[in-house]
Amino acid sequence: MRKRFEQQLGLGQLPIEATYINPKSKNALDELLVALKAIYCNQEYNQEIFGILENHINLGKKNTGRTGMDLWSIFVLAQVRLCLNLSYDVLHDQANNHHNMRCLMGVEKGFGYERIEYEYQNIYDNVTLLSDEVVAELNQIILNFGHGEVFKKKENTALRLKSDSFVVESNVHFPTDYNLLWDCSRKCIGTVSRLLNKHKDIEGWRKIGNWKTEMKSLMRNLGQANRSGGKNKKEKVVSCAEKYLKKARLFIKKLKEEKPNLPITDTVDLALVLTLEHFMELLEKHIDLVDRRILKGEIIPHQEKMFSVFETYTEWITKGKMNPSVELGKKLAITTDQFNLIVDYQIMDGQQDRDIVCELGDRILSKYKVASWSFDKGFWLKENKEILQLEVAQVVIPKLGKRNKQEEKEEHSSLFKKLKNKHSAIESNINELEHRGLDRCPDRGYPHFKKYIGLGVCAYNLKKIGREILRLEREALEAATKRVRIAA
Repeated sequence: MRKRFEQQLGLGQLPIEATYINPKSKNALDELLVALKAIYCNQEYNQEIFGILENHINLGKKNTGRTGMDLWSIFVLAQVRLCLNLSYDVLHDQANNHHNMRCLMGVEKGFGYERIEYEYQNIYDNVTLLSDEVVAELNQIILNFGHGEVFKKKENTALRLKSDSFVVESNVHFPTDYNLLWDCSRKCIGTVSRLLNKHKDIEGWRKIGNWKTEMKSLMRNLGQANRSGGKNKKEKVVSCAEKYLKKARLFIKKLKEEKPNLPITDTVDLALVLTLEHFMELLEKHIDLVDRRILKGEIIPHQEKMFSVFETYTEWITKGKMNPSVELGKKLAITTDQFNLIVDYQIMDGQQDRDIVCELGDRILSKYKVASWSFDKGFWLKENKEILQLEVAQVVIPKLGKRNKQEEKEEHSSLFKKLKNKHSAIESNINELEHRGLDRCPDRGYPHFKKYIGLGVCAYNLKKIGREILRLEREALEAATKRVRIAA
């Protein structure tokens, strides 16, 4: 049974509304906490946030049983993790020791009273309940709160938007055919070892440790030969590759012979055998790739390559930059407004910037009135600009290539130059997003990757809203101090 947060004050317990955050603070966590406090104290948005969390997390669950972590605590912990780019270990420490954070969660008590503490696994299991769909809905509520209650945007005020993309890296090592082959081999060995530990009577795997040692040694020898120079380098690489492939083919042959003898007594065994079959397929694939590329000298088509056997969604992205020249992950397109809030984000699945403009326009223009919208050259297509100009008064997309006289005149106009110069502000937004954790995703699996990005965007927006709230509080404090001085 999981509840909303309904604080019942006990002895020594501090109310959430009384959480004090110094208005002079410019700490990222304080900016986040003051925004969360403002949402909690606003009845309308409080109800909307809890409604979304209840509909997704409590859906299909009985309202009985042991009380789980309340929805408000889950929401706060998820935002703090991304705002400060924390590991779960550090988040666990913060949840049990950071005074202001615990006050905002409603679990802090005064000195001398019994403390409420969280276990690491409890935090991990609850924070991971959020999905990317939930996070997208939460982000929309946060945006509405920021526009309406903090930045005081009037309903008929049009937005001035900026769009750009950057790469969020996945948690993978640099891929080569031979180290991916090793990854497949070690996963097969590890899966068989788990079955051996569970069923002591399985025969034929007495030398499983030797298989692992030899395969790793041969992979390292091939890598060393490939990195080093000197005479006869090609012959050395081919020789090491032949030995490596010979051992790998013997290993896959043994796996095929022994797999029918592996016992399946429960669902755990079934899951392990299915995992083994998956990595056996990948092992055969990479044996073929190493053979074709190194021994036969073929150029492997890009669509046949894999860049991780674990994070299979990973893409090889070259954005034409000096450093880094190559990034491994997914491109993320963001759109920010004049308040520096992210009004839309999209994970790009093998798409270029120019490919997403139409769907981006449909999605945003159905919700907001837009006065101007700027892009960089990567988004240029004549059709893209013409479609957006039907709804947006000023569309700034510098042309990629030679311009005609009309285009030259348009791009040299004062308004075009002004909006183009202002577009660079989105680079600082991207930089701050990367500091919120969206430089590299540590979570495993594509669903967790998407959720991680959504939480990063939410944390970024909350921090921007909190910064504005603290600025307004500082101004009010300075004005009050000034009035007191004048009166004195």
